Amino acid sequence: MAREILFAEVPGFYAAVERADDARLALRPVVVGGDPRKRGRVQSATADALAAGVELDMPILEALQRCPGARAVPTDMQRYREVDRRFVATLRRSVPRIESFGLGAAFADLAGAPVPAEQIGDAMRRAVREELALPLRVGLASGKFLARLAAGEVVDEGIFRIPAGSEDRFLAPLPVVRLEGVGKKTAAALAELGAHTIAEVVALGRDRLHAELGVHGLRIFALASGRDDEPVRGSRHPKSLSRESRVAGDETDFAALSEQVAGLAHQLEQELARNGVAASRIAVKLRDESGEVVTRTRTLAAPIASAATLHEQAQALLSLAGMGARSIRGIGIQLFDLVPGREGDRQLRLFPGE
Repeated sequence: MAREILFAEVPGFYAAVERADDARLALRPVVVGGDPRKRGRVQSATADALAAGVELDMPILEALQRCPGARAVPTDMQRYREVDRRFVATLRRSVPRIESFGLGAAFADLAGAPVPAEQIGDAMRRAVREELALPLRVGLASGKFLARLAAGEVVDEGIFRIPAGSEDRFLAPLPVVRLEGVGKKTAAALAELGAHTIAEVVALGRDRLHAELGVHGLRIFALASGRDDEPVRGSRHPKSLSRESRVAGDETDFAALSEQVAGLAHQLEQELARNGVAASRIAVKLRDESGEVVTRTRTLAAPIASAATLHEQAQALLSLAGMGARSIRGIGIQLFDLVPGREGDRQLRLFPGE
């Protein structure tokens, strides 16, 4: 029985998040990257910016010259990680076991799924659009590498399948740089051997590629032949969650820091609920004005998930951090050993019979 691997990704994830956050960017090309004044480079771009000639890793200034109507936006990794957590939680409602692949992308193995793969992919696409206002493209194929190639056939939003048995026909005309692990150097080496397309790579044969490129050549031949047995290492829920924030000024007051912790606890309560999990271990991380980081961790008697209990435990760890009069610049809560459900997280009653 052929495998059914799904790959879902938000194209140009950073840029798509910026566009979703700012309605003024809805009809405008977006590029995301470093400060143009400091030779910042493009890290992400929307499809219309790419169509205008923008390339990843090119200087932002050059990107704006190629696409004068584009809006350049600075990278905001904290925001992208937050959206990615919501993105993965959204996908998990369609397929419980998900393997994240960087930010804004994930694999799923649909073996034994009760409904057709296209139906699952379409459900994911609609949920991501409705809940996150983000486009989603989905690739379906017999392997992880092929599923990624399939998704790449979709410009912005939609589903593309490589049917079982047609892998060779799909791969044959593609340029060698579409093979995973083939960069400029390897592509040049293959060109010297007369291979410019994937079909020509296959024609060289396994032994020739092994002799010329070593173990790397064997991997290239396997992918070019459509063979990719790498499993999807999915999990039903995240293994850890965290939230951090900058502290305004040089804070030393415990009450003010406790208020920051309360805000982070409320954010984490929502994230735990979204994933249907509770935390068995908690840590508080503090960063002082010199950059030194102090972490205090506690393993809990029972999993917790409510903001009130998270705040209580984090506040206790905050008091144990021993920061003294040092000014705090950053604070965070980390949750580990996540388990399904909210067992054990019950608020104790203050008065009998309440």
